[in-house]
Amino acid sequence: MKEIGFYPRYDRLGASSRYRFFMFFKRWRQLHESDQLALYPGMSDQYLKTLYARGSVSKFRQLKEFWHLYRRAHKLTGNLIIEYELVPFLSYAKEKRLIGSRKYILNYDDNVWEKYKHDRRLQDKFDSLCKNAAGVIVANRFLEEKVRKLNDNVCLIPTVLDLDEYDCGAIEKFERFTLVWIGTPVTYTYLEQHLEALQLMTASGCRLLVIADKELGRKRPLVGVDAEYVSWSEQTEKTLLLKSHVGIMPLTDDAFSRGKSAFKLLQYQAAELPLIASPVGENNYVVEQGKNGFLAETPQQWLQALNDIRRDPALYERCSQYSRQKAYDYSLQKYFPVFYEFVNTAFNIKD
Repeated sequence: MKEIGFYPRYDRLGASSRYRFFMFFKRWRQLHESDQLALYPGMSDQYLKTLYARGSVSKFRQLKEFWHLYRRAHKLTGNLIIEYELVPFLSYAKEKRLIGSRKYILNYDDNVWEKYKHDRRLQDKFDSLCKNAAGVIVANRFLEEKVRKLNDNVCLIPTVLDLDEYDCGAIEKFERFTLVWIGTPVTYTYLEQHLEALQLMTASGCRLLVIADKELGRKRPLVGVDAEYVSWSEQTEKTLLLKSHVGIMPLTDDAFSRGKSAFKLLQYQAAELPLIASPVGENNYVVEQGKNGFLAETPQQWLQALNDIRRDPALYERCSQYSRQKAYDYSLQKYFPVFYEFVNTAFNIKD
């Protein structure tokens, strides 16, 4: 078997890389030990820690990380599975020369096309990469529709979870009714843009748990919102989700947000949480109104959804159970076989 190289954008701290590359690589190794696989981490955890803590990184640090990706791209082996692109801001022509005649599969979980749309040199890069790929993996229907115009070999694989890591029966809930949001300082802006809804919800007697960066509570507090901030940790995130009561995912309705993969909702479902979310993009497919939660637009709708779930124990239990049942539809257990078959077929590898 020819070697397959996994080329994620980030190291483990990057959520997209952790769940769409590291997790699949680990499962492949577990199930097919004799296959020739290699994983080459991308931008460092320290880069992301600095970005999340400060909101930006120095030009020197950014260039250092891009240089790492560029050097990595000079050591390509076998067939390639690439997250987004090999090197940010490198033209398609130069990136294609690095790839050479190797077959490659692209993996997208965000509408990264938005990043280059105003750059004449780069605005066609992702289109060109997709057109010449052996296959493209996408995380949601928005991206699937976009990419199918460029490549016939497209596979929809959501950003999934390993359900074995969520033991819902072993952890007691917080004593106080808790809304939970998990994200990064970058996506925290979605909470800021839904401030009125959050104020109404916490004024009704519950609290908001923000799992991202503890410093957000000091630097960018949600004024008038009863919120607790904790820093994200791979070791504690699942426990905090399991102890909470309702998971929320507010979004703004724009091109980038419509391309997001609703991954927060999938994490909440695995933890048996009812959902409240904005009716944007993939959220519309994950949330089934009144079954595993509610979609809400206005602040009043957000409050009404919370009241419906909180004040009706039978509804809460039904939503909780349906979330867990539906979690299988977004699980590693369901999608690793799909991933394995797609990669082997695209690369024309026979067992």
